Amino acid sequence: DLLFYHTRLKRYVVVELKAGDFKPEHAGQLNFYLAAVDAEVKAPDDQPTIGLLLCKTKNRLVAEYALSGMAKPMGVAEYQLLRALPEPLDTKLPTVEQLEEELNADLEDGGEDE
Repeated sequence: DLLFYHTRLKRYVVVELKAGDFKPEHAGQLNFYLAAVDAEVKAPDDQPTIGLLLCKTKNRLVAEYALSGMAKPMGVAEYQLLRALPEPLDTKLPTVEQLEEELNADLEDGGEDE
């Protein structure tokens, strides 16, 4: 589970990742997380928290029924695992090796910012 803050929307975004198929009870669990973030973390001037449930597969009709009674904004989407990054991204992002080099260099420098 991940918690993000969208600076332009001024709201938190809860992302829940499920390794399997969508089940209706996942919507209830996500709704619980949204209510908890709104009650415990959200500032008074923040917008209501958004929930995103990512599942390996979903049945659209089941997802629609599961979300139909929910008052909080949430969505369900499928994800797809890839062995390699899509072509436009593979040259724009650092490799694992480059990240490791940067982290090691930072550790050797004592983690101090320049």
